[in-house]
Amino acid sequence: MKTTVEISDSLLREARKRATREGVTLRTLMERGLHRVLAETKLETPFRLRRASFKGNGLQAEVKEMVWSELRDEIYKDRGA
Repeated sequence: MKTTVEISDSLLREARKRATREGVTLRTLMERGLHRVLAETKLETPFRLRRASFKGNGLQAEVKEMVWSELRDEIYKDRGA
């Protein structure tokens, strides 16, 4: 498949030099680089958020009807806030 890639002039010059030294095409060099990056990415385990739910019936009765500002004040009460 053909595509257009914009890279810096200095990087392109270095890539062409490397391809020439190794006797491969620029395309081959770029494909090898992409394969390497993709392989490295596969080795990393994706982030998973641990399950942090708990059993219960929601908010306690005394705070159930509070608006957020009241609930926040209750949370930080006696903590210097």
